[in-house]
Amino acid sequence: MAFHQHTFFTVGTKTNFKSMNKRDYYDILEVSKTASADEIKKAYRKLSRKYHPDMAPDDKSADQKFKEVQEAYEILRDETKRKQYDQYGHSFQQAGPGGGYYPGGGGGGPVDLEDLFGGGGIDLGDLFGGAFRGGKRAQPRPQKGESSRVQIEIPFHLAAVGGGHEVSLQKGGASERLAIKIPAGVDNGSVIRLSGQGNPGIHGGPAGDLLITIKVGSHPYFKREGSNLILEVPISLAEAALGAKVDVPTLSEGEVTVTIPPGTSSGAKLRLRGKGIIDQKSKQPGDQICSIKVVAPKELSDQERSLYEQLKQIQQETPRSKAW
Repeated sequence: MAFHQHTFFTVGTKTNFKSMNKRDYYDILEVSKTASADEIKKAYRKLSRKYHPDMAPDDKSADQKFKEVQEAYEILRDETKRKQYDQYGHSFQQAGPGGGYYPGGGGGGPVDLEDLFGGGGIDLGDLFGGAFRGGKRAQPRPQKGESSRVQIEIPFHLAAVGGGHEVSLQKGGASERLAIKIPAGVDNGSVIRLSGQGNPGIHGGPAGDLLITIKVGSHPYFKREGSNLILEVPISLAEAALGAKVDVPTLSEGEVTVTIPPGTSSGAKLRLRGKGIIDQKSKQPGDQICSIKVVAPKELSDQERSLYEQLKQIQQETPRSKAW
């Protein structure tokens, strides 16, 4: 003789009767029947957030799913109820004590916010972005505006020694000039952050930051390697052979005199200590490296040609004599 299983539950003094055509609690929480208590709790929190009416306002079925999740968790979180459910299915509730909690009617039982949101005094406004506090809709919390980014090109000398600079910005359709300070030693790709100069805040929050990416222009004769400055110094054949004193430029101290030793070849390097660029980490200046380049004359006077001919005749050896 076949019979249908039913669930009975009590609300006040009125007894309701509901068919057991219900989904499996494990299926509702999307866990296996062997899931641990911790896995069940994690699944419950995830699905409660997903189907909460404030989190899924466009899902018409969210409210019903939310109630199912609460109902399933209320049974599976309790070790005794879970064992009875595993043994008897939904019909185990018929034997439950009067006046207790029985799922299946009237909203799926009480929602334990401590379990849903993990305890620790979590503000519901933090979870739902300020849209739910104390069960009432509230004004969204102020948020800081997004950072805006611009790239500017500055002169080589300004990047090396630092100083004031003006940046042209577009804000709200209007052009605005902003005075900024360039730190000494910035290089290509360096970023300067200006607090409060970015996009407007949201809901009355503070403005975001302005991030300025630096591109350094070229210099007519200096090049940069880290904090060192490289300067190519051309000298004549006579200066290379006999040695000489030559004046060379520096980046910010005018010209200085360097001594070229006799017998200097192309590629030799002379170091001027402390005349490079400030290192942003150590705050110490690098060096200026004078790279020597011996330059032969393209045109000779008759006298010069005669002297070079005499030199060629009397030279005992050539640079190739010791090369191989």
